[in-house]
Amino acid sequence: MATDPLDALPDGVVIAGPDGTVTLTNAVARRMLGVDGVVGQPLDEVLLLLDNDGRAWVEVNEPYAGLATRTGIPEQSWLQPDGTEVLTHARLHRERARGPVTGVAVTIRSGRGRARLDRERSDLVATVAHELRSPLTGVKGFVQALLNRWDKLNDDQKKLMLTTVSVDSDRLSRLIAELLDVARLDTGRLQLHPRPSDAAVLAERVVGSVQQTTSRQVELHAEPDLPSITVDPDKFTQVVTNLVENGIRHGEGTVSVHVSAGPDLVTLTVEDEGDGIPVELRKRVFTKFWKGGASAGSGLGLYLVGGLVKAHGGTVTVTDAAQGGARIETTWPHGEMEF
Repeated sequence: MATDPLDALPDGVVIAGPDGTVTLTNAVARRMLGVDGVVGQPLDEVLLLLDNDGRAWVEVNEPYAGLATRTGIPEQSWLQPDGTEVLTHARLHRERARGPVTGVAVTIRSGRGRARLDRERSDLVATVAHELRSPLTGVKGFVQALLNRWDKLNDDQKKLMLTTVSVDSDRLSRLIAELLDVARLDTGRLQLHPRPSDAAVLAERVVGSVQQTTSRQVELHAEPDLPSITVDPDKFTQVVTNLVENGIRHGEGTVSVHVSAGPDLVTLTVEDEGDGIPVELRKRVFTKFWKGGASAGSGLGLYLVGGLVKAHGGTVTVTDAAQGGARIETTWPHGEMEF
């Protein structure tokens, strides 16, 4: 017996004729609906899908009624008899414009994919809420203290509180910028504004800025007379900042930043003195929401590193540092680049 081509489709298919009886199904649909030998039966007896109120698919959508201009039914969520979620999409066929419906084709697919997307969205909301709460709490607390005790605080105390508010505000701004960049990377709408830049100068600024916020030692080792790289300075700075802060968060001892040049590339490497990253996890660290260790951050930092480096035509790799920690190496083409 020849195999029905529709059985090769990943989604279930149910097709009904002008009188509302089923004319064709594939194996996936029959398995998902728990039916067999359904050709010639009414569509409402075959499409055994219910909404949360217990109403059936045909009852709710009335595919043979409604506006004469209707040509389809958009994707909807339904429940199988065993409670499993499926997603349906339907096409209404008419032999002539505004004529009666002569055929209904319904596709059914598992709702697991959408559930995974929903979980990712929930993870994002939870991550954002957690990351925003800490700096916002600091800002609110110090501002409230300044308002309530302004006359009782000396200038040094006021300066310390305002400095802390400024640092927490910068952290909030960075998190918002990261979230926007994640959305742009995911949708392919990331915009770069490249210009010739000195990698050593940009890295030095990052090291100086981060060093002010941590007691850990951060060192910069840059070769002299490095060629310029054509990058978006803000995005390059973001990459270096994320790498250095990742080394501080997950590593131990000194965090070292190395900038060197090859024939066609400038290489920027960040090393720490921690436990390193196991080989089996190295491909996962640049995925969204990957977190490692007890002091995990938002799970977006290294995802952005990978996306921003690749957007500049570079590469990013993870190996072991000589002192036993993690070594993350990024490469940046120098000379003129097309974006």
